[in-house]
Amino acid sequence: MEGYALGAVEAATVEYREKLDFSAESINALDEILVMVGEDPNIDLDFESRLWGSYLGEVLRRRYAGSWEMTQYPGGDMAVPAVDVRGSRLFPLLKVYRRLTLGDEEDLRSFFGMVTERLGNPAKVN
Repeated sequence: MEGYALGAVEAATVEYREKLDFSAESINALDEILVMVGEDPNIDLDFESRLWGSYLGEVLRRRYAGSWEMTQYPGGDMAVPAVDVRGSRLFPLLKVYRRLTLGDEEDLRSFFGMVTERLGNPAKVN
């Protein structure tokens, strides 16, 4: 997943002239990129969800010292990548998929704010 996230950083710079640096502040730039990506009628939803969702997941994983795992989405029948943070599972690829397919009602700024409120302060890095 980290490889996809690094690919997102490169794509953001080259294709969208945005800087993604794995900071909380970069979520705004990511959301703006997803608006542009979602406007493409020929979008490859699977690839774009994996690319940008991995970046979102890496921001969360790094911020809260979480880990990637494959797990079944509640109510689903297949395993998907998730970020585990102290027993809470986050599904960033599915969130990005919803952002791309449902639009503004699934904006990442609100999602990130909710996650921050629930998980509290970031993990301290030694």
